[in-house]
Amino acid sequence: MKGQNAMLDSEKVEELKKLARVATDMSLSAQSRTRIIQLLGNIGTQEALLILLDLARNENLSLSERDFAHRLATKIMKPGGEPFDTKRE
Repeated sequence: MKGQNAMLDSEKVEELKKLARVATDMSLSAQSRTRIIQLLGNIGTQEALLILLDLARNENLSLSERDFAHRLATKIMKPGGEPFDTKRE
């Protein structure tokens, strides 16, 4: 069972990486990229948080997209203590 969970976790990480690539695909509209950023914020895991922080510093995205990613990352983080809710993973 442990090996199966590791496989599921790696599959989740790969799916999040795919979302990150789509969120930075400049051939898509800003509206489409923003929807993907929102989806990452809704996921709310540590991995999603790290991706949102990467998006927030990605200079290829518009300032509004970067700001949105930053605001969503901030919502995931808790003030004080742990930066993410491990129950969401």
